[in-house]
Amino acid sequence: MSHGNCYHCGQSVPTGVDLAVAIDGQARAMCCGGCQAVAQAIVANGLADYYRNRDALPNSPREALPEIAGGLQLFDHADFQKSFVRVLGDAGDRSEREASLILEGITCSACIWLNEQHLARLGGVTSVDINYATRRARVRWDERLIKLSDILAAIAAIGYRAHPYDPAKSEELARKERRRALWRLFVAGFGMMQVMMYAVPLYLAGDGEMTPEIAQLLRWASLVLTTPVVVYSAAPFFRNSWRDLRLRRVGMDVPVALGIGAAFTASVWATLTASGEVYFDSVTMFVFFLLSGRFLEMTARQRAVSVTEALAKLMPVAARRVRAYPDNREVEQVLAADLQPGDVVLVRPGETVPADGLVIEGESSTDEAVLTGESVPVSKCPGAVVTGGAVNIESPLLVEVKQVGEATRLSAIVRLMERAAAEKPRIVELADRIASRFIIALLFLAVAVGITWLYLDPAKALWITVSVLVVTCPCALSLATPVALTIASGAMARAGLLVTRSHAVETLAQATHFVFDKTGTLTTGRMQLLEVLPLGELDRARSLALAAALEGASEHPIGAALRNAAADRQLPAVDSLSNTPGCGIGARHGGRSVRLGRVDYVLALHDQPLPESAQALIAGGDTVVALGDEAGWLALFRIGDDPRPEAAAMVAALKAKGKQVVLLSGDALPAVHRVAQALGIEEVIAGASPQAKHDYVRQLQASGAVVAMIGDGVNDAPVLAQAQVSVAMGGGSQLARTQADLVLLSENLDHLLRGVDVARSSLRVIRQNLLWSFAYNLLALPLAMTGFVTPWMAGIGMSGSSLLVVLNSLRLQRAAAS
Repeated sequence: MSHGNCYHCGQSVPTGVDLAVAIDGQARAMCCGGCQAVAQAIVANGLADYYRNRDALPNSPREALPEIAGGLQLFDHADFQKSFVRVLGDAGDRSEREASLILEGITCSACIWLNEQHLARLGGVTSVDINYATRRARVRWDERLIKLSDILAAIAAIGYRAHPYDPAKSEELARKERRRALWRLFVAGFGMMQVMMYAVPLYLAGDGEMTPEIAQLLRWASLVLTTPVVVYSAAPFFRNSWRDLRLRRVGMDVPVALGIGAAFTASVWATLTASGEVYFDSVTMFVFFLLSGRFLEMTARQRAVSVTEALAKLMPVAARRVRAYPDNREVEQVLAADLQPGDVVLVRPGETVPADGLVIEGESSTDEAVLTGESVPVSKCPGAVVTGGAVNIESPLLVEVKQVGEATRLSAIVRLMERAAAEKPRIVELADRIASRFIIALLFLAVAVGITWLYLDPAKALWITVSVLVVTCPCALSLATPVALTIASGAMARAGLLVTRSHAVETLAQATHFVFDKTGTLTTGRMQLLEVLPLGELDRARSLALAAALEGASEHPIGAALRNAAADRQLPAVDSLSNTPGCGIGARHGGRSVRLGRVDYVLALHDQPLPESAQALIAGGDTVVALGDEAGWLALFRIGDDPRPEAAAMVAALKAKGKQVVLLSGDALPAVHRVAQALGIEEVIAGASPQAKHDYVRQLQASGAVVAMIGDGVNDAPVLAQAQVSVAMGGGSQLARTQADLVLLSENLDHLLRGVDVARSSLRVIRQNLLWSFAYNLLALPLAMTGFVTPWMAGIGMSGSSLLVVLNSLRLQRAAAS
């Protein structure tokens, strides 16, 4: 047994250490107990193929553990899973888990399909979604049936590596991917240039101008220079193809590897026998152009996902916590992950807010551009809400922490973006199915072409077959849709419109009807109490205090207006609170049932007619909220807010694009009409209950409309779910945000309009990409079959078509910025 290097991690075995593990029937030296335990776990789990198939050793013993995550029990520990695994389900059943992983070794959409199919067949795995552009995987499983280590082992068994997702690891893998790609590209480029130097004399020399010995010497020199290009630069093509064929599947690299392998093998044989033609120049050029296209595609892909990565890295590592505010203002530096609700932190100018909270001292402004897309700094004073990830600009702030970790707004945004990235739109699935079937048809066609040319002209059969294999590989088809959608999602996020569902971009572009809620959507939502009309035994102050008590837990803007108006009053006790969506709130107070909400909702409690003074108030056009008990009416509250300043221009722009704009609200008709007239909206539905809103949208859909619903609040959740695509305002209730397909983080309707433009542009770009992909294959295939396309030309054509698709998609970034 050798004591040179550790068989597991590659590090030197220290003197005096005598540890070993039997691998493939042979004792292998280990440098420490840790490597010994890991190696034993790998062998015991039947994963010894890891040692036979690995193409590199870990960089250090510390990295050896996650690199072979397959059989390690460490990944099943709850403490280790905290940063990348979420527990799903209710209190009664919390056995379902969801992990966010990043996959290494993905080269094409076939790799995505292979991993998804392989994991989906494991007992206990409930769903698998992998995004090609980000390499991010979202895996759900039942903890009672399968462990995370088993899932990671299954990924390793088919030749890929999975890591727990974190931004630093993602950036490190991206950097390693770029470095490896550059080295392979450099070797291919250097080999291509040198081989061409030897190929040109062979092409230009006339009969008798070059002796056979010199020609053979040039062939041998070309062979020597081409070998590292094939063995090193083209290695990923062969490795991925072998993996696909071993698993009885066909990926994008199979025809490429067949073409390179056939041309190189024939050239080696021709060199050894000093007969026939050699294609070393075509092989090196082909590999170089293919790697160039893939490198540029990889660079564009990494740029496209930069928005999500930037958001994930916004939270600072450390925070300045005030030891015992307000008695002791001494500041200590702690990890931001250790902050708890109720802690007070000091945020100096230029520093990032470490958690969601409330300003308790200081006045400043914060930069929330990355979070909301709004470039104008937001003023902050005592009582103002601050969001973790925002940057303090002017003066120090003392902030009381309210939400930390996964409960913060930033974490919710990142989670929603991850959900959208992991899901696969229908149009992407269709393109993948077409591409996979096209590859199989291509292989049969290449065999037929080769046989045909063997009869027609055996000297041309090989290179024509290679050209057919390469030129029509559907890489561009597989890239046409996912790259465009990823770039569009990133561009929309930078504009403040967060995509949370995979189909949202495509459907928003196709929307024919834009249906808006009123309060908090077309209006500012900053409602104010304008008038109180007492109608019973309570005076103005007591009526207002009771109404504020009933609205104590409400997130609706009307509830906030009542609470703000009664901020300096002692609120009475109420119990048995119940919320009837779209109607109001009921409770018990002083031994009697009370209701606050719509007039008809309160009327049903006592069935007493309204006095004339109340009728005049209702007819005024503002929102009126009624308060009553079992004996009769207690008060009416007139509440109003103003339309958003950009709303009228947004409505006009949508109508100019040929879209139908509808105002659908549960508020009274006069108040709704007043807003509709101010904004130029002709189609108005007022006084609609949640069920009526739901039925109205369904009726539009039945007539063929594609409905985009833009709303805010609990009352809008059912109709948001019914619409083909839904948009929630960023300040709306949590329920509305989880139901929506997009979230308008900035609450600026101009950004919604910009998102519509980006979505329409992305759909146009996808159609262009698909049209180009099909047109290219239809044009290139006959030319290759008839011998007009050489292998090196095929390499340029295939790489160029993929690159054209990526560059065309990148135009969406410029379109969004303009």
